[in-house]
This record gives sequence, C-alpha cells and structure tokens, in this order.
Amino acid sequence: MKRFGLQVSNTAARRWGSTVAPPRCDWTKDEVAKIYDMPLLDLMHKAASVHRENFDSNEVQQATLLSLKTGGCTEDCGYCSQSSKHKTFVKPSKFLEVDHVLEKARKAKAAGSTRFCMGTAWREAGKKHSFNRVVHLVKEVSAMGMETCCTLGMLTKDQAKELREAGLTAYNHNLDTSREHYPNVVSTRSYDERLQTVENVREAGISVCCGGILGIDEKEEDRVGLIHTLATLPEHPESVPINALVAVPGTPLGDRQIAKGGMVTWMDMIRAIATARIVMPKTMVRLSAGRKEFSVSEQAMMFYCGANSIFTGDQLLTTANPEFMADAKMFTDLGLKGKVPYTGATAKFKPSQWDDVEDDESFAIKTTVVGSVGKVQANAC
Repeated sequence: MKRFGLQVSNTAARRWGSTVAPPRCDWTKDEVAKIYDMPLLDLMHKAASVHRENFDSNEVQQATLLSLKTGGCTEDCGYCSQSSKHKTFVKPSKFLEVDHVLEKARKAKAAGSTRFCMGTAWREAGKKHSFNRVVHLVKEVSAMGMETCCTLGMLTKDQAKELREAGLTAYNHNLDTSREHYPNVVSTRSYDERLQTVENVREAGISVCCGGILGIDEKEEDRVGLIHTLATLPEHPESVPINALVAVPGTPLGDRQIAKGGMVTWMDMIRAIATARIVMPKTMVRLSAGRKEFSVSEQAMMFYCGANSIFTGDQLLTTANPEFMADAKMFTDLGLKGKVPYTGATAKFKPSQWDDVEDDESFAIKTTVVGSVGKVQANAC
C-alpha cells in the first residue's frame, strides 16, 4: 500500500498503525519512544495520516461532565483539588439530587451534547445507597438517547456488571502517568488497583476510557511509559484522555508547578496526542483538562494530528474551560462537526434499551458545540 507518497509493505504499514491489520498491542517501549521523539512535523504528519485512515478527520465528539459529589475524597492524588488531604478552595458537597442531575442532562442534550458523564469524588464506589443512585441515573440518562459515562473511583466486577446492565456506555479510570513515576503522584491507590478496575470494566462489556495527565512533575520517559502501558493492554481503550495539569493552589503538584513557573506546552500536548494516535489508531483521543490554556491555532494542530474528543462548557469542576461561544466559533472556523452517539468506536456498546429510543435529528450537529452545562472534573482521577 502507499503511505506518505511511497510504496511500503503491509508489515511496515502495520507498524504505523494502519488499517491494513488490526491495531497492535505488542509495542515495545523503545518503539513508542522512537515515535514520540520524531521531528515534530514528521510526527504530526504520520499521526494525521493514521487519523484519516481510521476516522472522519472533521468529526469531534462533544461530552458534558457533571460532578455528582464534589470534594472530600480520601485519596491523596497530588494534583487533585478535591482531595481531603489538601487545603484548596474546594469544599465537600452532598450528592446532587436526582431531579437536578436529570435536568442538567436534558439541557446538555438540548445544547448538542451526545455523551453525558457523571463523576464522584470517591476512592471507590463502595456505598450501596449512593451507588444505586448512580445506577438509577445511568438508566434515566441513557433513556434520553445519550451515551453515558461514569468516573466513580475503583470498581468491582459486580458493580461494573450492574452499571453495564443499567446501560452505561463508558467508564473513566485514568492511570495518570507511568508505573515508575506513579508513586510520586499517589500513595493511597496502587497502579495495579487502577489496572484491575480497567480490567473489571472491560470484562463487563463497558467501553474503557483511560489516559493520563501531563505536567505532574513527570519526565518525557514517563509520558512514553504511560502511552506504552495503554497501547499494550490486551485491548486498547476506546478513549484516551490527554490532560494538561490545571495547577490548583494547595495541591502539592499544583504548588510545585506554580513555583517553577512552567506549564505544559502545546508541543508537549501534540507529542502525546500524536504518539497515542499512531500506536492506538482506532482509539478516541480526548483533548481534556487544560484546553483553555491553548489558542485556537494550537488546538487546531491537536485536532489535525489525532485529537477527536473534547469536554465542552465554560467550567471544569474547579477550573475554567473555553466558553461556549468561543468553542462554537472554533468549530465553525475549523469546519468541525459533532459525533453522533453510538457510531464509530462506541457503536458496539449501544445498550439494548436503546432499541426503543427514536433517532433524534438534534444529534446531527455540524458546527455547534455543547453549551455551558454543569461542571466537569478537572485532572480527573
């Protein structure tokens, strides 16, 4: 087949994540590092080519994320403003009322969102009463004709099955960073515990959303290590969020970044996004927290080399996000369109109860984005 104007073998095409063969799960860390370290323009070109082989390059998924229970988490994640271990401006809140959440979901759908994500500041989904409320919400939101996603901390196999039966589309549980750097970030939950939750989600038949954060005092080899871990799972995550740390005063890693005066650059983001796109060619790559820090031109380059999912709305849980009108103009200027639910990477995760949900033309959005609906987790655990 031809790639980049040259005739190459199927073996070489497969090496770069081509559609000629199924995605690889046997990447070596050295291979991933060599891709990550390519000259930037060459890396972008290869990633853009792989992206266009596997996706509509102008289609970007839009999701709304609402915090059901904010603050008071017993974990000590060094980047998180919701940890009870850190003194930040975030104050613990009670679980939101069901009717309030459903109203937020209806507004999100009316504004054009095709996925509604619900998060809690929990170490694990352990309390039966609260977990049952989440299950109920998943059923209700799914019945509206939206994809649903949850991020509730660690999850058992039985809990994952219960969420799947309720109609849950996806579950987010990030690895944050490389295994080697992880102990410098979190001490209250092990790397293997995170991987076990990912495995439980996969076994239940739920789409896996799993990524990490740049700017948490990691080295470039840690970024390579994170991507290598994700790309060598038995099956690639359907979604990989790439977050740029939003430094919140009072968090250890936030304070450290503020003191250093540095921040994640657009080139850092492009290297991570492009490398993820090449080694996981059929995965949705989400441009997640920290997007407000990048110009439209910088975001355009990220979309060009493989990012095809964003959170929209003017506020993340505790930090700012690009305002609705700014996103709407960006979509128009770049010729972007929204992703219809349960198409592409999520088609096989359509719940059986969706058979009774009528098609809704409001999802066929071409150049508009989700409005300011609810709040979204920043630097999600």
